[in-house]
Amino acid sequence: MQDMYYEMNVAGLTRQLPLCPLSDKLMIGAFVIFGDMELTTACAKALVERCPEHDVLITAESKGIPLVCEMSRMLGNERYVLARKAPKLYMRDVLTVEVNSITTDHRQTLCLDGKDAEYMKGKRVVIVDDVISTGESLHALEKLLEQVGCDVVGRMAILAEGEAADRKDLIFLEKLPLFNGEGKPID
Repeated sequence: MQDMYYEMNVAGLTRQLPLCPLSDKLMIGAFVIFGDMELTTACAKALVERCPEHDVLITAESKGIPLVCEMSRMLGNERYVLARKAPKLYMRDVLTVEVNSITTDHRQTLCLDGKDAEYMKGKRVVIVDDVISTGESLHALEKLLEQVGCDVVGRMAILAEGEAADRKDLIFLEKLPLFNGEGKPID
């Protein structure tokens, strides 16, 4: 099969997204900011301009990390929080929740260090991600933050894929369509 791409403009930059099959009838555009500092910086700047007032930014491992790091730097935040995919030896009093992600073929666990949970308790938190699609990762983060006792004041992503673009509670830069088996956008 010939490689297929979708050309997308986001934050004033054009990128070719490889189309990846989920089934014979459904494909997604792979949006990866890792290593693309021009894109990461442009998207972070555009999201910072729309970011609600907050105390803490959080993302889930791993593709949101460069974005939340750059956003935090631009906002002058001293710290951001990361929900890990597995507990690490240095983590204590770990909070966990399970998640099904569209880009992973198995259930994942999101873990939050107890020190990070204590840091966020009672604070205004904005969830940041690269792409929101089914909303499963977002929902898992919200469940973790509910355990923490903080106030989620915003949900932000570079792209909203498929039906996620219809969400009224999501701040995003562009809509990323889903694609049929021939690589044509599904409306």
